[in-house]
Amino acid sequence: MTTVHSAPATPPSQGVGPLLRAWREQRRVSQLELALRADSSARHISFVETGRSRPSEEMVLRLAEHLEVPVRERNALLLAAGYAPRFPETPLDDPALDAVREGIERLIQGYEPYPALVYDASYHVVAANRGIMMLLDGIPESLLRPPLNTMRLTLHPEGLAPRIRNLREWRGHLLEQMRRQIALRRSERLRELYEEVAAYPVPGPEESDASDDGRPAGPVPYFALPMRIEHEGRTLSFISSTSTFNTPMDVTVAELAIETFLPADPATVKYLHSLLP
Repeated sequence: MTTVHSAPATPPSQGVGPLLRAWREQRRVSQLELALRADSSARHISFVETGRSRPSEEMVLRLAEHLEVPVRERNALLLAAGYAPRFPETPLDDPALDAVREGIERLIQGYEPYPALVYDASYHVVAANRGIMMLLDGIPESLLRPPLNTMRLTLHPEGLAPRIRNLREWRGHLLEQMRRQIALRRSERLRELYEEVAAYPVPGPEESDASDDGRPAGPVPYFALPMRIEHEGRTLSFISSTSTFNTPMDVTVAELAIETFLPADPATVKYLHSLLP
């Protein structure tokens, strides 16, 4: 099992400088390169990082933008610099987000009969359509209690894992996705989730279909790694795509992701349309 550590967080009491330096180093950007991006000077960036100069609120936000700092952490940078947080964190059930919730529901329902779901920064499922619920048929109740977690549902040995014909490949894809998110977000909860799901047992060749190596059974030219999953005696193939909101101004919205599963072969298309007309 690979252990992933999130980037060390700098205590806010040390000021915004060390926090910005940590983000810059994590992104592997030099002071000069950051200065050019932010229309500043390497000297000023150095002074900010060492605490010799206090950046303006605008400068903090500009540097955070060019360092691709997540919205939640931009609030932390502002607080460390002595400014008020800029981005609210509105509960998803708040009336202020009615339009977002309704739009998400319309989007994933309109994607039916193909599977689609929405999850947050901890991979908790926020919404799912009938295509997803179809794939979850037969999953134990213990894994379906709220909050549903897409990584647990997929990789748990009592979840979807035994049904995924190319589990080792798909598992590797999901764990790598989580590692990228851990590098992007300084989230202890996400790191703990990674450690948990990475420790789940993986069926060996004697437990899985040894003749199925994850390649297509027919002449279908897959253009991305498919998830090949059994459902009622059939093997369905899907390519997944994940979308996020552009330039979000709210922490909750910034951390939502919409994952859609596109059928990867004509047989999967035909079966889904017959099952969920």
